[in-house]
Amino acid sequence: MNLCMVYDGQGNVLVQNRKNPNWSGITFPGGHVEAGESFADAVKREVWEETGLTIEDPVLCGIKQWAEEDGARAVVLFYKTDRFSGELKSSEEGEVFWVRREHFESLPLATDMAETIRVFESDAFSECFYTQDGDGTWRLHLQ
Repeated sequence: MNLCMVYDGQGNVLVQNRKNPNWSGITFPGGHVEAGESFADAVKREVWEETGLTIEDPVLCGIKQWAEEDGARAVVLFYKTDRFSGELKSSEEGEVFWVRREHFESLPLATDMAETIRVFESDAFSECFYTQDGDGTWRLHLQ
């Protein structure tokens, strides 16, 4: 999977208010990688499908990962870019709109977005990952 932080160089980031009840709220556009598709091509396609924007030169800036119930690892690649063209339009995934970066955390964010944006923006972090305590509580870690 992938997420892409598209920013305009003027203090705005592109967000999506996701409708999916499994992970709803404000996040960045992104989605699954299709069979035979490169990760970079997948993030370009997903951003276009969900926003109407064509992005260029997405830079891999981090990852998020966790263990599934069967032991498999789920991985989300984080990209960012300020190179885009096209006309912004929402999709069935959710409404897309620009927001001032300093207002991002005040929005109704999808789970863990307040923490994971730090991976997108800081060279101090490259990964966020989940561990599960003995009581089943999930914990997010940044490194």
